[in-house]
Amino acid sequence: MDHYSKSLRDISSSSSPYDCLLFDLDDTLYSSTIGIAAACKRNIEDFLVEKCGFAKDKASSLRIELFRTYGSTLAGLRALGYNIEADDYHSFVHGRLPYEVIKADIQLRNILRSINQRKLIFTNSDRKHAIKVLERLGLQDCFDQIICFETINPNLSKSSRLNEFPVVLKPSMDAMRIALTVADVDPRRTLFLDDNDRNIAAGKAMGLQTALVGKPFKSKGADYALENIHILNQAIPEIWFGGADVGDHKLIRTRGEINSIIAAAPPVGA
Repeated sequence: MDHYSKSLRDISSSSSPYDCLLFDLDDTLYSSTIGIAAACKRNIEDFLVEKCGFAKDKASSLRIELFRTYGSTLAGLRALGYNIEADDYHSFVHGRLPYEVIKADIQLRNILRSINQRKLIFTNSDRKHAIKVLERLGLQDCFDQIICFETINPNLSKSSRLNEFPVVLKPSMDAMRIALTVADVDPRRTLFLDDNDRNIAAGKAMGLQTALVGKPFKSKGADYALENIHILNQAIPEIWFGGADVGDHKLIRTRGEINSIIAAAPPVGA
């Protein structure tokens, strides 16, 4: 064990209220401002025009309507009777993203390495995209499991008709239940971090503790709000130390210890 890991374990406490942290991926582990989200929307609109034959001037409004009604454009198209294969859709929408704008994040890597609890990814995206994003961020070995589109839609490729297995995604309760079953966690002792208000509300309805990322104020159902993922250790020190079991003075001191160790930690290889 290196000095960094040993130092973190030396100040860790078993009093944390969380056994597991469930992280969304896109716009949560990296900023929504870098251009990936905008490029993804453009690609979806191009898919609607090039693959489905919709008018170009209708693509944007249709994408928004399908997302609001069905949770995703893919789910909406299939529900409307379009025989769209998930792999083809994801290859088109994610395959031409400018992944080069995602840079390795040493600070976030150090924060994640300081957390001893299980850490899982829970994303609506497909597995190829999730792996590529984590690799670009330098976080591919920081998570115990990836729960993704294929995980929560395991039978989609086996369907013999379009409506046999409807696409399920966050924030649907079905998607949340599948994810929690696969993760095998106690929702009451699991912290769910996501940038989407609707996903956060769904997580709270499932009994999860919740943190809204990328917003300065809590939405309905959010127990915490973080303007960005890099202030995780300041915003939710309970991950490392249980707030109910330590006094205010001790909590402030240990928060400072955590910050010092994360800041001083040398860059680590993937």
